[in-house]
Amino acid sequence: MSMYRNTVWFLNGIHHYTRKGYEVAAKDFDPQHLNVSVVGRSFMITGANSGIGKATAMAVAKRGGTVHMVCRNRDRAEEAREDIIYESGNTEVYVHIVDLSETRKVWEFAKDFEMQYSSLNVLINNAGCIVHKREMTADGLEKNFATNTMGAYILTQTLIPLLQKSRDPRVITVSSGGMLVQKLRVDDLQSEKGYFDGIMVYAQNKRQQVVLTQQWAKANPLIHFSVMHPGWVNTPAVATSMPQFHHMMGERLRSVEQGADTVVWLALCRAASRSRSGQFFEDRCPVPTHLPLAWTHSSLQDVESFMSQLETLAEDILSQPEEEHNGPMTSAAPQFV
Repeated sequence: MSMYRNTVWFLNGIHHYTRKGYEVAAKDFDPQHLNVSVVGRSFMITGANSGIGKATAMAVAKRGGTVHMVCRNRDRAEEAREDIIYESGNTEVYVHIVDLSETRKVWEFAKDFEMQYSSLNVLINNAGCIVHKREMTADGLEKNFATNTMGAYILTQTLIPLLQKSRDPRVITVSSGGMLVQKLRVDDLQSEKGYFDGIMVYAQNKRQQVVLTQQWAKANPLIHFSVMHPGWVNTPAVATSMPQFHHMMGERLRSVEQGADTVVWLALCRAASRSRSGQFFEDRCPVPTHLPLAWTHSSLQDVESFMSQLETLAEDILSQPEEEHNGPMTSAAPQFV
């Protein structure tokens, strides 16, 4: 079955995920959808110093939005901030240094942000990683899972109250079409069983993000949630983590602006927020979250188990004594329900 999934996915990708696929889809885009001003609206973008994140931050800044760049490396973040300010002429661009793999620090950052700022209109979960060898974080989580799933989970859950206070709140998560080859594995969330394949672990994390988005949408009707696939994009992350694929695809890869287009559309376009919450998007259109006959659907029990395990992991980490994390807690550990 995995061979079938991989083959169907790759053939579909050649037609739809490449630069040519974007150019074909873009013929149906309404150019007025992004002809908007977002002055007065605030946007938080994780992984905003390069690739799709930076392209998204640039697009938002050019339209007058306030941009909060959440990045891991200060030097790269400040350099990207300078580029965005110079090209957009918008000085309302701020840098926050957070490593999304550090669960407690993500939570502390989100709580501090909530106290400092009165509103947040849009959260864009873009940061991600592919680590090819099993590596554990200080919180005891596998690093891909910690960054791609738990980081987005903790940040979003903690910021939901602030988003709910805001006008037209939205949460967009940058997933991957690679998740289509994976079924949610509730008995092995952190890839402890069998051979460790970083690419497949990443794809599993991206499936987890899709399930998370669907569950967030059901639980939080005041916020519009969406998850998207940017296509196959020529980013520094792809070049570093998937060098063979990057070389093989070459000029067929999308530009970062093309990869970011649907993120920007979901974040800025009025029509986007009128679509049904919780959907998976590709080139501005909702698309299925499963390949035909691929047997990747999950039962209600599996989804409930997944959400329960995330809640338990989060509560366990955030309730540990503060000295175990080299810093004071900012407030009592939350209950994720």
